[in-house]
Amino acid sequence: MTDTTDTTGTTDTPDPARTPLIPRPQRPADAGRAAELAALFPALHAPQYWDWGRYDAQFSTALPPDELVTNIHLVGFTDTGRVVLCRDERDHWFLPGGTREHGETVDSCLARELREEAGARLLGEPVWLGAHRCVTDDPVPYRPWQPHPEKAWLWGWAEVTVDSVPTNPEDGEQVVEVRAAEPAEAQRLLLHGHEAWWGELIELAVELRARPR
Repeated sequence: MTDTTDTTGTTDTPDPARTPLIPRPQRPADAGRAAELAALFPALHAPQYWDWGRYDAQFSTALPPDELVTNIHLVGFTDTGRVVLCRDERDHWFLPGGTREHGETVDSCLARELREEAGARLLGEPVWLGAHRCVTDDPVPYRPWQPHPEKAWLWGWAEVTVDSVPTNPEDGEQVVEVRAAEPAEAQRLLLHGHEAWWGELIELAVELRARPR
């Protein structure tokens, strides 16, 4: 879901040294592997500025503390290796996912967003690709309970099935189409209205899905 500024309150910035990591078995993430992926996907790893939220953002395969994660998005693969995409009423294609609610776990948020936006459900555990660590100069957080001024957008991939229709809650994007596309087509659709790193995010998911875990 698109982030916009909320002016209702503030929260304290969490101390990453005292917050737990996302409770998932982590893939080997040594410096050599991180450097390899950064070289393969330079646009994804380049420093970014997201002007819609006034965020300086930097992607890393290192996972952030759980309490910094405010948004979760998924590259969902069908049993034929296609990528599940959603299209809203603005003709905007996106990966299913969105903003974590107050007190919501990462797992619960992901399951809810998949159902709301894609009519999909997980067939296995998600594998986390990495996260964008973001810092904003906005004076207040997007929602009062969120960390501020630093937050993290978590990206993952998983096997999924589309077995219903989007529930389309009133406060979310109104999805008008769900499509399972070949990875190359998914990249093409996402690159309309998105920066080049979105295409590399799909490539990264395809690359890591093909590797032994």
